[in-house]
Amino acid sequence: MSLNCIIVEDELMSRKALQRLCEQHGSLDVVAAFDNAMGALDFLAEQMVDLIWLDVEMPGLSGLELLERLPFIPYVVLTTSKTEYAFDAFQYQVTDYLKKPISVPRFNIAVEKVLELNTRLKSGPSSERKEIYIKTDGRYIRLPFENIMYIENTGDYVKIHTNGQTHIVYSTMKYLEEKLGTQFLRVHRSYIVHLDKIVDIEENTLVISNKVIPISRANKPELMNRLNLL
Repeated sequence: MSLNCIIVEDELMSRKALQRLCEQHGSLDVVAAFDNAMGALDFLAEQMVDLIWLDVEMPGLSGLELLERLPFIPYVVLTTSKTEYAFDAFQYQVTDYLKKPISVPRFNIAVEKVLELNTRLKSGPSSERKEIYIKTDGRYIRLPFENIMYIENTGDYVKIHTNGQTHIVYSTMKYLEEKLGTQFLRVHRSYIVHLDKIVDIEENTLVISNKVIPISRANKPELMNRLNLL
């Protein structure tokens, strides 16, 4: 199974060269290529990818600034003509760091690293993740799924409600739906709920803790099918 990836590189020749390398590798599927980070940011707000090939120095928003704005970071391979960003690469825990011009052997090593990490994740005790990492005050914190009560859409941001806290994250509901586990369900265009946290359901609303959450007509059949009804 191939990994979906995007390329973010402002230099045309470098972008085309990287795209050719990806296309020649049987494990990669390039779904989009961008010459600026803002275009990639808009794309990633709506689409999930497994891997980002990311240039560091670009006009406007830099590659590192793009990572700052992403609520969740997939596998990332930084590409740059300089070595001074190695420490930043470590800070962001990117998968690999390639210096331009990128050779075929070095490119293949980076791909193998990504594939190895992905295989390790898939073959672990459970193929489904049990947590997400969200960015708060410049750092990433672990948020176990079991602590999440429900998620609320507020436009460009979402509010992740836990037992005692509310985390505001720049993301979309669609992106979160694909990141969360099977114990979560979108019951309304503005709400995703943890099914195990539902207290009761009445007509077109449900209750989690003291919060009354609407259920849309389109989502109610799926909700009822997912519940263990007597």
